[in-house]
Amino acid sequence: MKKIVINILLLIFFFATMAQDPTVKQIQKESERKSEKDTISGWRRGGVISLNIGQGSSRNWAAGAEKFSFSTAASLSVFANKTDGKFYWNNALDLGYAIVNTHSVGSRKTDDKIDFFTKMGRHISNTFSVAGVINFRSQFTNGYDYNYIGKGLRRRTSSFLSPAYLIIAPGIDWHPKEYFSLFFSPVSVRMVIVTNEPRSYFYPGGIIPAAGGFEVPLSVLYGVDPQRKVRTELGGFLSANFNKDIIRNVSFKSRLDLYSNYLRPSRFTVTAADQVQTFKTSSSPEKIDVFWSNLLAMKVNKFLIVTYNLDLIYDDDVRQFGPNRSSPGTQLRSLLGVGFSAKF
Repeated sequence: MKKIVINILLLIFFFATMAQDPTVKQIQKESERKSEKDTISGWRRGGVISLNIGQGSSRNWAAGAEKFSFSTAASLSVFANKTDGKFYWNNALDLGYAIVNTHSVGSRKTDDKIDFFTKMGRHISNTFSVAGVINFRSQFTNGYDYNYIGKGLRRRTSSFLSPAYLIIAPGIDWHPKEYFSLFFSPVSVRMVIVTNEPRSYFYPGGIIPAAGGFEVPLSVLYGVDPQRKVRTELGGFLSANFNKDIIRNVSFKSRLDLYSNYLRPSRFTVTAADQVQTFKTSSSPEKIDVFWSNLLAMKVNKFLIVTYNLDLIYDDDVRQFGPNRSSPGTQLRSLLGVGFSAKF
């Protein structure tokens, strides 16, 4: 994990230094001039909406292929920023949803995201501010394990507010450039929420009839007690944001969030039907949770755009991986699309 975090930070700072290119400098100057005009009214607002569609079919294809497939992906990214003297308030909302339908397995989603990030601060110098951040992340619809206990069964493993992550963090904001900022909070609160059917058993009472044993409640998959429904953490939080047109008609948006929990995390053992035993482990602040979201957008013409999304998550409390599905793991998701977009 340390290597992953180091490489991520190096990549962020690499893009932050690309402004040395003369063409990029000119874009920056034009952007800054536009910002000065927009902030006269106090608010700068805007966003991008995109829709990508794909379709495939085959008949008597000897090499093997789906008879029919259809995919669609939609995303919305909006912002509303206000500047008033030394005071500023920046808001960003990113929504995404994608689904693919194939002849063999039916419909399955490939993207599902709700991410709201707001930062309010006051300048204490040209590059530093005292600020506070609130971040909320969740999803729209149910997610499933399509091969539950190795029997091809479909069990619900996530949904709206199951899980959801809420971070409240006061700290220092470093913003050397308009397109790059680094926020750090030495003491912040993070809540992991699983309120929508926190048990979500496939079998009645969570008792597996044939193989024996008991089901693990959905909330335990995210390190949350099903009776409490919320896990509260206290720790350090760092958020690096980059958003810039790196060359003409190509923009790159990236956000890296790191969180270190100072408290002793809970672990759970299922002892009987719908019964969970809780025990505390030693605190491990060196086990850093990572959330890294990237969007590369290449504009072909006024309405046609090529996008590539890459998301990486590592959370030591999400123990759904490994041979026994009881270990943490690095989660990766990518989505490449060609479709229509509109900027407003």
